[in-house]
Amino acid sequence: MKANVNLFWILAVFFAIVDVTYIVWGLNDVNHGTIEWAGTTALTLSTLLALFLGFYLNRVHRHQGGELPEDILSSNIDDGDPELGHFAPWSWWPIILAGGGALMMLGLSAGFWISFIAAPLLLVAVIGWTYEYYRGYHAH
Repeated sequence: MKANVNLFWILAVFFAIVDVTYIVWGLNDVNHGTIEWAGTTALTLSTLLALFLGFYLNRVHRHQGGELPEDILSSNIDDGDPELGHFAPWSWWPIILAGGGALMMLGLSAGFWISFIAAPLLLVAVIGWTYEYYRGYHAH
């Protein structure tokens, strides 16, 4: 995490330098001689965003109570491998749910009548995925 904090501090300094350079370059332009507000605003907000993220990550790093495995040079890849959750093996419901979601988006963008086909498919896929462990091979 410390590397991420340092990255955002470096990005904030970079954006600030580019912002000042952009303003000076715009003021010295022969044709206009004024500040170009769209680019200046974008670069200023990029600087502020990098500062906010760097500040937030620095506070989190300081209060996490120790070093993360990513920050220790002698750690292995397996040291930072958390338990991500329990996933159903051989489950087809996520694929059906993704297909129903794609049909729903297609219906909302191309033809609303397709949404009437997608809505029951989404409902069945959510119910099937939720109650997958109550029926069949993986019931408990």
